Amino acid sequence: MRSRLIFLLSALGLLIGITAAVVFGIQRKAQPPVFAPVSNPFATAIYANGIVESDQGGGTNINLYPEVPGRVVQVLVHEGQHVQAGERLLQIDDSVQQASTEQLRLQAAAAQSLLDELVAQPRRETLAIAQAQAEQAAATLKAASDQYDKRRAAFDLDPHAVSKDVLDTAENAALQATSALVVANRQLALTRAGAWRYDISNQRRQVGALQQAYLAARSLQQKYALKAQTDGVVLAVNATAGSYAAILGVYNAYTQGQDPLVVMSAIQSTLAVRCFIDEILVSRLPAPGQIQAQMSLRGTNVKIPLEFVRVQPYLTPKIELSNQRQERVDLRVMPVIFRFTMTSPVMAYPGQLVDVFIGPKAGTTPTPVPPDPATPPLASPMAAPTPP
Repeated sequence: MRSRLIFLLSALGLLIGITAAVVFGIQRKAQPPVFAPVSNPFATAIYANGIVESDQGGGTNINLYPEVPGRVVQVLVHEGQHVQAGERLLQIDDSVQQASTEQLRLQAAAAQSLLDELVAQPRRETLAIAQAQAEQAAATLKAASDQYDKRRAAFDLDPHAVSKDVLDTAENAALQATSALVVANRQLALTRAGAWRYDISNQRRQVGALQQAYLAARSLQQKYALKAQTDGVVLAVNATAGSYAAILGVYNAYTQGQDPLVVMSAIQSTLAVRCFIDEILVSRLPAPGQIQAQMSLRGTNVKIPLEFVRVQPYLTPKIELSNQRQERVDLRVMPVIFRFTMTSPVMAYPGQLVDVFIGPKAGTTPTPVPPDPATPPLASPMAAPTPP
């Protein structure tokens, strides 16, 4: 019985082996590729990695950071929205700054009122009081003089009619009334002259200082509203109501870094492509007037001709594409910027990685780089790297 079972299992294993050999030996037809692999469209060309970005006269996309820190209380735009220069994008809490600005405005208004009061002097009611005081002093002087004259006349007629003490008292009263009239007249002249010009000048400077403080506070308050600096499209909004915005941006919990509050691009009728040319291929780059280029969107069969814009003649470590500091930095690249026009079938977005081939225009030959006489020739020329 046991031998029979072993025989049946052996036969079953043999049958399974033969079936598997037949099944795996069948030739399967290869599936056609979803898209054609990227290829060089020119006779000779330089291959470069590129990244789509906003079409700017300088720089890349527009990263907006707050000039003052605070809590975001309102987000007024959404991603993909077209905005105009000066339009508010989000609002940071400015309650404290608003109160300070209003305080300075009221202080400036109070100082201006005091200046107007000084300039408007003399006040009509104050001038009337000074005139009345001068008239009263004149009347007092007349009464004191008449009293003294009477006492003096009686004393001259009969020295025993008026005592010498009474005569001296009347004379002193007349002298005091004379002095009081002088003081009253001078006070009237001072009132008529109005405020002192030095007081007006000092108050005018006080008003100017407070007005400047108010304008500075109002300008600072306006910075709590993040505004678009140019017409463009909102690419990313990295803050929401309630999040805290620092001067360096908002904290990203995924990348553990600081992101700008808002990322914008210019009007996307045209987009730019920043290509990174390997430093060993820079010498093969055609002259600016002889450059032509073509861009391929990865994962598609879309080929887009590019318009040359400028060369950034400064080689940097190749970390722009991934923005990872762990990437190799011993390879240095030179950025070359191209431009292409957005059309309806083209689905390209800022930040997208593309393949770019750069070659000389038809009928032109690349400008050779003259050898350095101080450098001896190589024993065997290096083979130029072939594009992928």
